[in-house]
Amino acid sequence: MNTINLNISGMTCDHCASTIESAISKVAGVDSVKVSYAKKLAQVTVKPETDLNVETLLKSVQAAGYNAELNSAALHDTQSLALPATVKSDNKPLNIIIIGSGSAAFAAALEAKDMGAQVTMIEAGTIGGTCVNVGCVPSKIMIRAAQMAHQQAHHPFSGIETHVPSIDRAKLVVQQQARVDALRHEKYESILESNPEINLVKGRARFKDANTVIVTKEDGAKQIMTADRFLIATGRTPVLPPIAGLADTPYWTSTTALIATEIPQHLIVLGASVVAVEIAQAFLRLGAKVTILARSTLLSQEDPDIADGLQQALVGEGMVILTHAIVGQVKHEDNLFHLTVGDRIISGTQLFVAAGRTPNTTDLGLETIEVNMSSQAEIIIDAQMRSSLPNIFAAGDCTTLPQYVYVAAASGKTAACNMAGSEASLDLLAMPAVIFTDPQVATVGLTEQQAQAQGLKVESRKLGLENVPRALANFDTTGFIKIVAEKETGRIVGVQILAAEASEMIQTAVLAIRHRMTVQKLTQELFPYLTMVEGLKLCALTFFKDVKQLSCCAG
Repeated sequence: MNTINLNISGMTCDHCASTIESAISKVAGVDSVKVSYAKKLAQVTVKPETDLNVETLLKSVQAAGYNAELNSAALHDTQSLALPATVKSDNKPLNIIIIGSGSAAFAAALEAKDMGAQVTMIEAGTIGGTCVNVGCVPSKIMIRAAQMAHQQAHHPFSGIETHVPSIDRAKLVVQQQARVDALRHEKYESILESNPEINLVKGRARFKDANTVIVTKEDGAKQIMTADRFLIATGRTPVLPPIAGLADTPYWTSTTALIATEIPQHLIVLGASVVAVEIAQAFLRLGAKVTILARSTLLSQEDPDIADGLQQALVGEGMVILTHAIVGQVKHEDNLFHLTVGDRIISGTQLFVAAGRTPNTTDLGLETIEVNMSSQAEIIIDAQMRSSLPNIFAAGDCTTLPQYVYVAAASGKTAACNMAGSEASLDLLAMPAVIFTDPQVATVGLTEQQAQAQGLKVESRKLGLENVPRALANFDTTGFIKIVAEKETGRIVGVQILAAEASEMIQTAVLAIRHRMTVQKLTQELFPYLTMVEGLKLCALTFFKDVKQLSCCAG
């Protein structure tokens, strides 16, 4: 048997060593493994005549959240190892087909290419997927522009004159789309140009069997393609709820709303989740009257304090929010939308439908090859991104994973590692989530209600931003910070923030949860003054004392 020694970095305790041992032991071909926290070393014994290379071991450690490199003193032990996992017994590279070209697809393609696989990417539409084209990038540009307009008309500083700016929405869209085009080329198209190992095929793929897809080109021509492994990364598109008359009206989805060149006089928003509230507030700040119709409550999946706090802020800006509003019918007459809500009619000049997104899986022929699907048409995957068929993997929004671009990219990379023979998994214990309203919403871990539902005994503290010196200096104290911690140990299990800069604060909380910090330990860390993130330390202090009785920096 061969022994491989790896230098490990990033461990903070013996529990980390156990975690790495578990990750490496799952790699096919590993006979035994011993990790020493004290020596920062992993000793891996490899079974004889196994198809395992050092790169696969390094990837398994990285997937567990740590860093590893080959111990130079052990290089001679690796020379007799078999071919890399991406090279088959017939000396040909592993052949991987990826359906889709978004973040998950590109992350997987680059990872698989680096491991020596032959990669083909199939895309029916625009290269780059949702985020860069019709999601994250254009929406954040629009939101930022709307914030600039709002601050000119509404700011708290008495020595600076306020004024309502004139807004040319068409010019804003031209600038926005120019940046979208530039980023798509820089981050997607140019990557294909500079990586000839990744072959792009334009067309729509459909499975003929578990090893074969038929690609239909724009001109109707068909191409049959086979592969050793497949990755489905087709994303999602906006869903249309089954409301009478809706399909026959010129409604907006998020895709059309983001490139609309005119600001509607009265925008009705059907939906009250992330996309709905972000774009609704942007149009409000650009000059539209906005009414949100929430089927239940605003941000119903979030901590109730978050939802209530954001609703108060939005209503304070002039937005109308109707909760528990069930729309029975939609009509479009005389350039107006008329929505029947109970016994009343809500009318507006434009309707934005933001009622969720549905997976792009219905036209792939997955029913033919019997891939297991959820009731929502999502591909069911295990921790290694495998579907119910061993050679077919899935990643990103078309699966049951949380719908965030960074989760999609991480899942794509994980899938690539496992297609090459590793046993990497995706750890979402400390997954941040951000809603780019103003104030922003940023969360990580469990809410108090979620923790209790899991049987954890927890307590929480909520600190209003009037207790954060930087918020006072900004003359903006809208919002709060909440920390959820185990009662007995003080270990932080969740953080929820409602603040203008919550998105920039949350990563500190992510690291605290990732490294199993307690509220007491957090209070002992040094935070720069004046910063908003100092509020996390102040909130942690409220578990032990009244922060109102502390001087500045005295925590």
